[in-house]
Amino acid sequence: MTARTTNLEAYGHLAALLDVPPRSPLRLTEVVYITHEGKSPHSLARIYVPHDLAPADSPVLDEIAVRLADLRPPLAEVQERLSARLPTQEEATVLRIATSLAVLSLTRVATDVTGRVVEAALLVLPGDRADALFTTRLTTGERSSKE
Repeated sequence: MTARTTNLEAYGHLAALLDVPPRSPLRLTEVVYITHEGKSPHSLARIYVPHDLAPADSPVLDEIAVRLADLRPPLAEVQERLSARLPTQEEATVLRIATSLAVLSLTRVATDVTGRVVEAALLVLPGDRADALFTTRLTTGERSSKE
C-alpha cells in the first residue's frame, strides 16, 4: 500500500460530495491510497476528512477511523453508491490499465447526527480485478424488534 496525505480546500465535485457551498473555505485532509497485489496496482482510494477530524501525523486509515470516532458525534448515515464506468486518464495511469477497461467506482459518504459530512471516499477498482462484498450487521435492538 502507498499512502499520501494532502490538505486542501473544498472545490468542484468535493463541495457537492461534502454538501458545502462551492469554493467553501472548508479545509480537508485528503488521503490517497494505492493498494497493490504483487506488482500490480489493485485499487485507488481518495478519502476526504474535515481537517479538524484527521490525525496530523499518520495517513493510516485505521487511525483516521479512530480519530473520527473520538471527535465527532455518532454516525447517522453512510451512503454508498457503486457504479461501473470507464476510468479517467489519471485513474488508468495509476492503475496501469487501458482507458477502455471498465472500473468499479464506489462513492461513500458518512454523515454524523448533526448532518455534517465527516468522511467522503472515492474508490476505484479495475473491472478485471474487482470483487465486492457488502455486509450489513444489525444491532441487538434491531434484531429483537423484527423477531
